[in-house]
Order: sequence, then structure tokens, then C-alpha cells
Amino acid sequence: MDEQDNEVGYLDKAACHDGDGVLHRAFSLFIFNDNGELLLQKRAAGKRLWPNYWSNSCCSHPRKGETMEIAIQRRCEQELGFQTPLTFLYKFTYSAAFGSLGSERELCWVYVGRYNHAPRVNTNEISDWQWVDTHTLDLNLEQNPQHYTPWFKLEWRHLQEQFSSQVPPSESHQ
Repeated sequence: MDEQDNEVGYLDKAACHDGDGVLHRAFSLFIFNDNGELLLQKRAAGKRLWPNYWSNSCCSHPRKGETMEIAIQRRCEQELGFQTPLTFLYKFTYSAAFGSLGSERELCWVYVGRYNHAPRVNTNEISDWQWVDTHTLDLNLEQNPQHYTPWFKLEWRHLQEQFSSQVPPSESHQ
């Protein structure tokens, strides 16, 4: 795909992440509960890029020929064990290298949704999870940014700056 999100070809996920990466579509889901807490996941140790890092609720890629709407629900179910309505907010491009193991180079679609129960996580994808209030998350990101994926940090900042109405304040800090 190109910078305008037009398809120009197809590569598998591994090839897209080799070397400096090849620009491809991805998505990130930010799922909040009614207490204003964000569902975070810790990426499984077996992940090629950013294993054992904390990240947003769910992130992945659409399959060849799959609409983004189908892809986001498929991966939410596969990774977190549930489906929920999701609202598209924005898309952006970014690049980040993970040493010599590969790179992200993605045009990422960002969505927000709500869910109020414990996820049933796929342990092949997720090693840990937590609901975190936005105030605590901001403190953790400031004190330990190295524990979080690069795309999550970019997306979280943009959500707060440009989509604050979609980021509920935590009940304990309203």
C-alpha cells in the first residue's frame, strides 16, 4: 500500500516486518470500561517485535482481501475473547525499528470501544493484561516509557490531544 492507503501489492506479515519494513495496513484498538479505565495488554514473550512490552488493547493487521471492519472484530475475538462495537477515529503512518529483529512501518487505523468484563486472552498473543485508569497510565508512561510499544505511546498522546472526548477520564480523577 502507499501513503494514501491504496493497495499496491501483497506481502506476508513476516516480509513486511523484515529489515526497515514495508509500509502496510495495521490497526490499534483502545477499549475502555465504564470506569474510564483502558484495557492494556502485555505482548507475549514469543512475539517477534516488542515481546513483553505493554501496549493498547489489541493491535494487528487485516488479511489479504479482508475489510478493516471484519479484521478488527476478528482479532478482538481472537486476542481478547470478545467482540464489541468499535468506532474509527483516525489513521497515521509510523516507523519503528526493534534492533536487528525487524521494523514496524505501518499505516495504522485507530479505533475506540467499550467493554466491561474481564477478557479471555489468547496466551499465544498476550502474557498479561490490566485495566488501568488514565491518570495512572500517564504516570507510568512518564516514569517508564521503555516498557511500552512505540506505536502505543504515539497513539495515546494523539488520542489525548485530538480526541479527548473519546478518552474517558477515570472515575477517581474526574
